[in-house]
Amino acid sequence: MASYFLCPYLGGDIELTQEREIHIAGQHPDLFPEFRGQIEETLAVPDRIVRSARVGNAYLFSRWYNGVRGGKYVVVVVLTESGASPRRWIVTAYLARKLAGGEIVWARS
Repeated sequence: MASYFLCPYLGGDIELTQEREIHIAGQHPDLFPEFRGQIEETLAVPDRIVRSARVGNAYLFSRWYNGVRGGKYVVVVVLTESGASPRRWIVTAYLARKLAGGEIVWARS
């Protein structure tokens, strides 16, 4: 069963499948499930959105949290598909001290 999070920037809901939840919990247990709410908030109100340099249809949403593990960015990677039935889904999410480079497509002023 999937969960859905509002993402105004992409104009709709972002899907988080159970398989991706298991991946995030297994690969990034410092983030998930304890900070699930911050994943949702990062998609709704990010500090910055970067287009992936490696995957053209991927966006990295990030937001800084002082209260997450002594101060960390929550980064949520969203893949997008266009077409008759466009799909947007979370492929992974993780914590970071610094953000990777890339083409910034939106930043909070």
